[in-house]
Amino acid sequence: MSEVSHQSPASVIMPVILSGGSGTRLWPLSRKLFPKQFLALVGECSMLQDTCKRLIGIESLAPLLICGDDHRFTVAEQLREAKVSHTGIVLEPAGRNTAPAVALAALQSMQQRTEDPLLLVLAADHVIKDVAAFQSSVSRAIPLAQAGKLVTFGIVPTAPETGYGYIRKAAALDDSESAFTVEEFVEKPDLETAQEYLRTGDFYWNSGMFMFRASRFLDELRQFRPDILSACEQAMRNASFDVDFVRPEKSAFLACADESIDYAVMEHTRDAVVVPMSCGWSDVGSWSALWEISEKDEAGNTSRGDVILQDSQNCFVQSDRKLIATIGLDSVVVVESDDAILVAAKDRVQDIKKIVERLKSDQRSEAQVHRKVYRPWGYYDSIDSGARFQVKRIVVNPGAQLSLQMHHHRAEHWIVVSGTAMVICGEKEFMVTENQSTYIPLGEVHRLENPGSIPLELIEVQSGSYLGEDDIVRLKDRYARV
Repeated sequence: MSEVSHQSPASVIMPVILSGGSGTRLWPLSRKLFPKQFLALVGECSMLQDTCKRLIGIESLAPLLICGDDHRFTVAEQLREAKVSHTGIVLEPAGRNTAPAVALAALQSMQQRTEDPLLLVLAADHVIKDVAAFQSSVSRAIPLAQAGKLVTFGIVPTAPETGYGYIRKAAALDDSESAFTVEEFVEKPDLETAQEYLRTGDFYWNSGMFMFRASRFLDELRQFRPDILSACEQAMRNASFDVDFVRPEKSAFLACADESIDYAVMEHTRDAVVVPMSCGWSDVGSWSALWEISEKDEAGNTSRGDVILQDSQNCFVQSDRKLIATIGLDSVVVVESDDAILVAAKDRVQDIKKIVERLKSDQRSEAQVHRKVYRPWGYYDSIDSGARFQVKRIVVNPGAQLSLQMHHHRAEHWIVVSGTAMVICGEKEFMVTENQSTYIPLGEVHRLENPGSIPLELIEVQSGSYLGEDDIVRLKDRYARV
């Protein structure tokens, strides 16, 4: 490997986890405000939590997270639940694809560190079954990235997949053939082309994972897309900070082009290198893809939750709460969530996005949120609603508090089911314990807090002429939402 033998001094690794997404392909479980990286699709942990945990064993800093403003508290809470530390959460004012996101990460990492870190760029919504193989590939990439190469990880293909982009390799960098120069990046092929790619052995699936020095990525971005770099530099120069969140300046970032790393840099640089990876990888881009990687019974079915299958085969059936019973189905997907049910032929699941588009055009909430909505203090579950009332189950985490607020159009009754509530209502501050209740009149300034060490659970009954979430006037808020 003569071209990379003169290595720079060892660099610290900073994982960068990209946690974006619109939540369409795995609807109804995935929604715009709760996309798939926050779901536990293949185990007990969410995909974001699994992405963080597979870094254990790699000598690195705590990860830097990149996400949208709407997802900030969900990201922070999932990291807290998994006991994962981080070096910051950068909030994109809007989605602008991976090149600007990684530019923000590179700029932030170089502001935080005196040295030039190696960025290990990972998506938050991938499945990797063989963590040891993943870490081995990362280890092979380190000396290449230290020497100034821009490394991408190519997944060794197991089938003529038409849903992925491909990377064509060129010359090997050493006798062990553990890394190759990149010949080209190619778009998603048709089936015949994908079969030819598989036959030649010269192509890998494009994983969207990378490793490079922060400075090298910025140098290449400056050469090939100076407009993107300039917009990101201005956004970070005028960034604001609250709690763990870094907020790039909005107007500068909104002027940034929407571009992937591949298009902006990797297809143009002379230093692109691909490291093969065979680790049981999937981007879980559809329900059929999740069926492919899931355990199946003797009839080829994957079932989760309360499910009874009768004379059914090759199906994916998932229940959140209700019993699902099937009879005589073949290659069908059935997914039940708290407020919607999907039934689809397994070879038509790519059309789910058309359903989501219809929900959006009809301005239905099922495209955006679940019945259960997560907040920085806990969550609420909308149990029932009518013309002038709404009932919610509210859970407040220990030590957490809602904002000091008031409503113009509704009054509220709170009934404590478990735990202890500290309540401010007007000039009064008092405790409400299990089986007790209190009333918040319309227009009254109030706040709810959990001073205890166990979750506070209560039932809230709202009544009034308008019950939307935008009828909240926040006066003080520890989560900077005023």
